[in-house]
Amino acid sequence: MATLKAVRGTRDLLPPETALWNRIEATARSVFARYNFGEIRTPIFEDTSLFARGVGEETDIVSKEMYTWEDRARAQSEKPQSLTLRPENTAGVVRAYIEHKLGETGQLQKLYYIGPQFRRERPQKGRYRQFSQIGAEVIGPATAGSESPLRDAEVLEMLATLLDEMGITGWTLEINSVGSSADRARYNDTLREALIPLAPKMCADCQRRAVTNPLRVLDCKVPEDQPIIETLPKIVDSLDEASKAHFAAVTTALDCAGVPYTRNHRLVRGLDYYTRTTFEFTHGGLGAQNALLGGGRYDGLSEAIGGPKAPGIGFAMGEDRLVLTLQALEAAKPEKNDAYIAPLGEGLNPAALALARELRRAGLTVELGDGSFRLKKSFEAADRTARRIVILGEDELQSGILTVKDFSTGTQTKVPRAELAAYLSLPART
Repeated sequence: MATLKAVRGTRDLLPPETALWNRIEATARSVFARYNFGEIRTPIFEDTSLFARGVGEETDIVSKEMYTWEDRARAQSEKPQSLTLRPENTAGVVRAYIEHKLGETGQLQKLYYIGPQFRRERPQKGRYRQFSQIGAEVIGPATAGSESPLRDAEVLEMLATLLDEMGITGWTLEINSVGSSADRARYNDTLREALIPLAPKMCADCQRRAVTNPLRVLDCKVPEDQPIIETLPKIVDSLDEASKAHFAAVTTALDCAGVPYTRNHRLVRGLDYYTRTTFEFTHGGLGAQNALLGGGRYDGLSEAIGGPKAPGIGFAMGEDRLVLTLQALEAAKPEKNDAYIAPLGEGLNPAALALARELRRAGLTVELGDGSFRLKKSFEAADRTARRIVILGEDELQSGILTVKDFSTGTQTKVPRAELAAYLSLPART
């Protein structure tokens, strides 16, 4: 019988890597809370039309990458429904905003999410068909200030703080403006016309996009196409005065807050709902696919899926990219446990469990050995997983004085049981 394995493009996350995922998510929750964001959890599948109307039927996500199926009717009175595993979460969050009439509060809604998304892409390092994203959205009626460039700058400043607190150094913030929906349409026409003589010289994807979604041509990573792309018109020349003023206000606020950035005229992002500010945080440690996260403003998305006017801005970051970056920076070395308890004989197993419970209740991370192990085996296991080993023999149990060995120095110390938790909490000596 063939061995069953995880489906191609999916994977199992195992310790100790899962500890890093938990640390990333805990840091994100902590930062979001300080900026007054609350968590939203939407279903992992939605009506297919949500993505067709919100993301755009001609985008690669909708046209090629979605997992879609017909949910068959269970009764003659029911109609079948086309459902799709969510390929991104912004459309779902805005759908929830509309459905639950959050705009009627008159307040800004600051919402974040952490969870899986699904796209049928070609699997590669850092990119899977089931992948986890951390994202956030700021959305609300214009009277609540949702259109303000200050909201854009605040989100970008928050992301700079988040990456710093995760331990990701050396990031670069790239920003641009794709203008209003009218600006974007005007630029699309300009770009489509400019690509007529050039597209036949480009890759197959660019030839298709030149007709269906010209903005996506600017995202092309094929080296041979780059000189051609550099000659294409820039969107800045298609912006109206209001869009230029909005972008200038964003950069002024970032300058005042001390958040460094560069303007990337090719950064347009291909999803239909983006307007005005778009951005990416990149990192050199990721190679050609160097984006850590991206996002932008989507002032017309709510109306596109049948809701009220509700300008917004948001972002999404792939957790796999964050993990890879932290590992590349060598900031993700697995933490060792505070102690390993080694009982000397099976008869001391219950006493070892009681000691482990005592130390764990004091907030320490403790691995519990087994009295059936030879002492050499206990030392080997402890050296792999813990900073110190606590030896529990009959003498130690009767006297209440424990023998502790510190692996970083090789020193062995006698520690009274009442002082053991405090001693094990001390940093390892060097």
